[in-house]
Amino acid sequence: MEVGAEHAKSKLHGRKYFAQLLTELEETPDSVRGLPRMSRANLELFQSMQRQLLERLAQDEPLAKRVELLMTVPAVGVVTALTWALEVGEPQRFTSVANAFSYCGLTSAQKSSAGREYRGPISKQRNKHLQRVLIEVAKLAPRPSPELAATHDREVERGNKNRATLAVARKLVAYLLAVDKSGKPFEPHRKPAQASGTAV
Repeated sequence: MEVGAEHAKSKLHGRKYFAQLLTELEETPDSVRGLPRMSRANLELFQSMQRQLLERLAQDEPLAKRVELLMTVPAVGVVTALTWALEVGEPQRFTSVANAFSYCGLTSAQKSSAGREYRGPISKQRNKHLQRVLIEVAKLAPRPSPELAATHDREVERGNKNRATLAVARKLVAYLLAVDKSGKPFEPHRKPAQASGTAV
């Protein structure tokens, strides 16, 4: 709260705590007190609309099954899975994972000059909505997935955090496309057993 009112940040989204906090803002002008109320009302409206949308989409049985399958990919929740399913349509349209990267806006244009090749900025011909969702997921995805964490760490060591996020997003697209095309749940890559014969 910018007016200097003391509050517990972790409880701020709770309805009872929020209502109690507003009653305690005695020295705060009414004009300022109305702003948090309005923000809270907008947040609750958005959450209600999102919940209704997800419930209605879940009633479409083929879509619900597809979403459930996509959610087996690490860090992919219902919103990401729904976004992928609705924006991609038929996954068979992508003849290669590189085509999917391009569609999602995760590749840069490759240019050549004087016999040297170099990459330009990310292509602007992409699905902006899907790109935005994938980038946001890629920022959190390394936490639940050792494979994605390894991809992220490898790129960070090279000195570029943005490239690390892009690398994770590409890996997510590869996973989503593989699951969507195969119709089978995601299975993490397992390293082969060591020569000593110990079970893994």
